[in-house]
Amino acid sequence: MNPTLFKAVAVSRELNLTAIASQFGIERPFSWEDTLSLSESHLEGILPQPASKGVYLFSFGTLVFVNCADSDIMDVIAYLKKLDRNLAEFTRVEYVDDYKLTVSGDESSVTYDELIAPEMKDYYRQLVAVILAKSTAMERIEDEISRLFDDVEQFITQLKRGSLSISDERLAKLSGRILSYRYSSISYIMILEKPDIVWRSQEAQELYSDLERLFELPDRYEKISHKTQTLLDMTQVFADLYHAKRGTRLEVAVILLIAFEIILSLVERFWPF
Repeated sequence: MNPTLFKAVAVSRELNLTAIASQFGIERPFSWEDTLSLSESHLEGILPQPASKGVYLFSFGTLVFVNCADSDIMDVIAYLKKLDRNLAEFTRVEYVDDYKLTVSGDESSVTYDELIAPEMKDYYRQLVAVILAKSTAMERIEDEISRLFDDVEQFITQLKRGSLSISDERLAKLSGRILSYRYSSISYIMILEKPDIVWRSQEAQELYSDLERLFELPDRYEKISHKTQTLLDMTQVFADLYHAKRGTRLEVAVILLIAFEIILSLVERFWPF
């Protein structure tokens, strides 16, 4: 049996699965924890050769392609861009990960790039797709958080020089970006959530745990949480310093105004016009 090839691509921050599913004749609401699975019959008319191919779509903006060539991937994304405006800004494949499922031998083996099993189980594809999708989405968040640290670094450099130039609006945007990434990792990607099959099958639970550990999902989640909390703490420091600086300016302005009124009253008293 030929190996099953998986490729996960992060295309946006979220996907409207309900709107996309309706275009394929799947009329039901999709929640954040649901996965939309497109089989080869759904891909007819989109791909020239859809046999043995499929796509898993996740609400947190990741697509996992099964046995699809690079040209197939771009064809599917181009079609989905017509259905969901969340993909409007997607221009190129930037965050991607690959995995392989091979049926061979007498014993199961799970490595960083391949799952080898003596026979194919119904849930193998689903579990691999879920893990791969979460890992790729987290890679996007990790990269965006790194860029946030770069943005914060310029304010730290200003503080070293004894000054801080930042507006309320910029502070609010910075805090909003940090909270967005933290919320995405918890609510959208649902790192701590597991597929239903894991709770019904001991073997599925063991495989999911092995894959989760290999891709370091819990550890990466903790690092994201720690980094976002650090960024929020730093932003709070900037906000306190900015407001203290503005308060000092206000106090100086009040003192100058009082001094001006005193001088004006003295002028009027001793040099009346």
